[in-house]
Formats: sequence, C-alpha cells, structure tokens
Amino acid sequence: MKPINKTRIPIALVTSLISLAIAGFALPAFGDQAVSLKGDAGGPRFDGVGAVSGGGATSVLLKDYPEPQRSQVLDLLFKPKFGASMLTLLVEVPGDCNATQGAEPSHMHTKTDENYYRGYEWWIMAEAKKRNPAITLDACAWGCPGWVGNGQFWSQDMADYYVKWIKGLKSEHGLDLDAIGTRNEKGVNIDFVKKLKTTLNANGLQNVKVHAFDNWQRDKWNWIPTMATDEVLRNSVDAVSNHTIATAPASAEIRQLLESMNKPIWNTEEHVYKDGFDCEISLVQAFNENFLKSGVTKIVNWYLVASVYPIESYPEQPSAMIANSPWSGHYATRPNLWGYAHYGQFVKVGWHYLNNACGTLSGGGTFVTFKSPESDYSIIAQTKGAKAPQTLVFTVSNGLSTAKLCVWRSNAADQFIRQPDIMPSNGTFSITLDPQCIYSISTTTGQQKGAFPDVPAAKSFPLPYLETFEHYADAKSFGYLPHYTADIVGIFEIADRPDGNGKCLRQVIDKRAQSWAPEWMPYTILGDQDWKDYEVSADILLESGGYAGVMGRVNNVGTGYGTVPKAYYLRVSSDGNVALFAAKQGNNAGAGTQLAAAKADNFAPDQWHNVKLRFSGTTITAFVDDTQLITQQDTLYTKGMVGFLTGDAPANRITALFDNILVTPLDAAKPKPTEFPQDQNPLYKR
Repeated sequence: MKPINKTRIPIALVTSLISLAIAGFALPAFGDQAVSLKGDAGGPRFDGVGAVSGGGATSVLLKDYPEPQRSQVLDLLFKPKFGASMLTLLVEVPGDCNATQGAEPSHMHTKTDENYYRGYEWWIMAEAKKRNPAITLDACAWGCPGWVGNGQFWSQDMADYYVKWIKGLKSEHGLDLDAIGTRNEKGVNIDFVKKLKTTLNANGLQNVKVHAFDNWQRDKWNWIPTMATDEVLRNSVDAVSNHTIATAPASAEIRQLLESMNKPIWNTEEHVYKDGFDCEISLVQAFNENFLKSGVTKIVNWYLVASVYPIESYPEQPSAMIANSPWSGHYATRPNLWGYAHYGQFVKVGWHYLNNACGTLSGGGTFVTFKSPESDYSIIAQTKGAKAPQTLVFTVSNGLSTAKLCVWRSNAADQFIRQPDIMPSNGTFSITLDPQCIYSISTTTGQQKGAFPDVPAAKSFPLPYLETFEHYADAKSFGYLPHYTADIVGIFEIADRPDGNGKCLRQVIDKRAQSWAPEWMPYTILGDQDWKDYEVSADILLESGGYAGVMGRVNNVGTGYGTVPKAYYLRVSSDGNVALFAAKQGNNAGAGTQLAAAKADNFAPDQWHNVKLRFSGTTITAFVDDTQLITQQDTLYTKGMVGFLTGDAPANRITALFDNILVTPLDAAKPKPTEFPQDQNPLYKR
C-alpha cells in the first residue's frame, strides 16, 4: 500500500485559485507552466537583432543582380513585416584587405585620398534605411590600409580614418551611423578606445556609440573590471561588445558590474553554422540565450547574405539568403531567414525585455517577452530539445494590451506559418507548444511571409565571356567595381587606361594592408567552378615592374583565415620572363610549384601584352601575344574558375592593368562584348 501524499498546499494559493476560477480565468493544470506578464515590471532596453554585411566581401555579387531580383532580395532582408525584417545592420568598414571572404575597397587608399563611393556597403546601408528608416546602423573594421599609423592599427590615424568614414556616410549618403566598434577580434587596446571617443566628440559625433572590443576568446571579458577604476575608459565605452556569447557567456559578476555602470552588452557576431530548420531554431535559441545567460540586448549574426562564389569559405552557412548567381537572377532563402522574422516582425528597437517573463521552459526550450513603449507585447519561444508538448498559461496585467494575439509558428516542415489567434479571457490565455518549434505570440498585427513569384532558375556563368569595361560610363556609379569579379586579396577597380583608350581593370593597392587574415598575393576571381576545358586571356600592362598574370581552374581560395588558392597561374614579369605555377595550400605555401618557364622575346614592360592560358584535359598551354611559350602536362587540378593576379614583395604590392578579359570554350571565335542588363541600375546616382 502506497503512503498517502501529505504535501500541504498553502491556504493562500488555494484561495487565489478559487478566486480565479470564480472570476472566469483559465486555471493552469498542475504541471503547466504559469507566467505572469506585468506591464510595469520593467526590464532592459532591446537594441535589436540583425546581421553583418562584411567580415569579407560577403555581399559582393548582390550588387550585380538585375532588377527586380536585386530589390526582391533586399525586401526579404530589410522590409518590415515581410521577410527577415532585420532590426539592425552591422557593416565592415573596408580596409583594402581580406577579412574572411575577400577584400573590400577602402575610402582612403592613401592618407590624402578620400572617396565615399568605393564598394557597396554605402549602398546596402542606404537600401536598408530606405526600406526601414528605424533600422540601426553599426560598423567595425577588420583591418585597414598599410599607411594607417605607419603600420599600427591602434593609432590616431585609425581614429581619424573611422571619423572620416562616418562623416562621409552622412555627407554623401545622408545616413547617420548609430554605433562603431574598435577592431574585429584583435584584442584589447584601452588607449585606442579613449582616443576614438575623444576624436568622435571633437568632430561633433557624440551620438555615435562606441562598443568594445569585439573578441571571441574566453578571456574576452577580462578587461571589463578596469572600467570600474578608470573613469575615462568608462566614459569612452558606451556598450560592451563581444562575439559568440551564447557559447561563452558573461559571468554573473561581470553582468552585475556592467549593470552598475549602466553599460549594455551587445553580441556583435554570433555564429550558427547549421543547415535547414536546425539553423533556424538554433538561431532563435541563440538569440534567446544571449539575453537569458548574459543579459545581451543586441545580437548581430554573421553573416547577412551569401553573395559569394561557391569555392569561397562559408559559401552558404550561416547566411539568411543565397544570392550568388547575378547573371541568372536566381536567389533563395534559407530557413533561418524566418528565424530572424520571428523577432524582426514582432519587436522593435526601443522595446524592453519584460522582467520575470523571460526564462527556460520546463519541458525544454526558452522564451523571452518584450513590451512596447505603449501596451503591446510579444513572446518569442523555441522548444528545441523538448520531448513532448507543453502548455504555458499567461496572466496579463498592469497596463498590457488585452487585445487578441496572433500566433506564428515554424517547424521542420513549414516555416513561419500563422496559427489560430488567441483571445485572452479575463486577463489570461494559454498555449500548447509542440516540440522542436519556434513561436511568436503578439498583440501586434500586419505580419506576413513575404515571397515573390517566378524567381528565375539558376544558370551557369555565361560563356563565351568578354569584358572590355567600356560599358561603365561612370565607374563611380558602380562603386568602381566591375560586375562578377570577387577580390580575394588586393583591390581591382575600374580605371581609365593611361593611353586614353577607354577603361580597364586596375589592381590599385601598392602596399600591404594591415589585414585581419593572412594574405597571399593580390588576385580576383570570376566564373564557374565546374569549367574544365577553356581559354582565359587578358591584355596586361605592368605599371612599375614586378609581374602579373592570369589564373585558371581556380577551385579553392582558402579557409577564411588564409587566402592561398588551389589553382594554376601564368605570370609574366617586366623582364619578359614567363612562368607557369600550381598554387598549393599549406604551411609556407608561397608562390606554389613552378611547372615550367620561358622567355617572351621583345617584351616591353610599359606596353600592353596579351597573356593567355589554355586548358585541355591534362594539357596546359601558355601564350604571350599569341605566341605559344609553354606546353605542360599536369593532373593536379581538373576544373575551376578564372582569375587575375599581381605580384608582391615583402612590404609592397604590384599594381597592374587588365583589359579585354576573355573566357571561351576551346577554339571558339572571339565573341562580341558581353552585355550586362545590370548596367541599367547602378548602385549610386550618376
């Protein structure tokens, strides 16, 4: 015989439950989880969730999309209550250097050079703001040009570099920056953050918040106690920012210290490297746990949109969309776009987390509750790891809206689907959450699962391909970047030919940048990873000695922290020496393995010369000015893209000019120049 359970239920609880029943409230069943939502409970300010454009040239191919597909991608990312509805955007302040997936051009190639139209980050910020004027803009540099601080990033030069970028963003594009970091993942420099804040204030940029120090290592919190005793440092740092906080949270002591100093914690680069719905639910789990475990109030995920070639590192994970086929107009959403939507379509920057209404679910999962400055509220829950359905009973009081609630759910089968509305009764409502799901429950309205009909099918990169650069009537309007090239190291810009005969492509960096990642020699790529047998050629002019050349069968460009490709390349030096190499990754990879060499007769270094590589099975043939100089057998690489490169020296880069880039099947006739419908929609107004 089992003993009688003599656990006593407090009289006050019994009386309360009876009163609720008499009043018509829905009573929680024993085992259900009860949550009290009090409108006056208070809570920290919510500063948004969003993504990073940068940390490499992650958006480089998006700029080349034709309309209407380019605008459709931007709508799905930024348009409120349509797709991801990003609430904040962090962009890289470009530094002429590789920062994972290639390099972006600086606004100051030299100390006396300023140009606020290079690249596409200005354009992306403007497009985001056009769709959502309330989106907040953040920025940080991964690296910088070599001239900065005479090779020292943490310098007054760098503070001035940041300030000029921020002021150019305002003067040329009409955009106000909300926050700036110090440097991505390169340690702590307390003197620099003080210098940066002083420089911002001296230039009338007091409203730009400074966050520091954007590191990922487990010791990333160690510098924070210094703020308690250093008033200047404390006044210089507006928010403490770090990366991957979900897996390395702030301690209770650090949280308490920062709360006492009124310093919010921001996650300026969370990572969720997963596929399918697992990526989506893990994203929401990370967003929730950033707050629950560390008090993080702003979470930015790396990265925004996969507009990179498939041979680059992280070509799809963990982006919200894939847009890597501008020649076809094809794009696709990844399921985790709807993870952003579960936040972005239900909450706004400036709302507040609601105290005592955020936590773990007893059956597995987490939930957070947000309150608007008025009376609306939203609950975002995820049940990753739950084994069975679980019911939550909410009691709403103290000024929160009593309106009906919309419910949106995502699971492995269907993302972001509206469920039946819930009408609270006498201030309470309940909902049963299924396992492995995401829910957004809100008094707000207007949400939708945005989409566009008739997205074009993906197509292979067009062959034959002839780029003459003559169609860029105004290089500035295209950010000085041609269609389809992706700079991995160095910067290849549209430029005027020195002979006045039209335009060409120029590698413009003549001094090594202070790069975030180890760099090989400057090179840019384009084309199709599945190309096997073809010819690639370009007219090349060496400006100041050194060497330059063409690449073929490029099938890999490094790990993201390292940029040595797997490829063949033919280089031509200013003395007429010609050499065929196989670039190979590995420790101390250097130039790679030289396969063959020759000498070009009557080679004039200050004149244009045509350089060509032909691939046919295992046979590689090299030409200079249509003269065959090398025939070599090699089996290392069987397929890949094309590229163009210049040489380097220990401290310097080689600048060179390229024109009439041609890629054809074997023995094909020279085609007419490729036509680009993208020319009708440049990034910037002419």
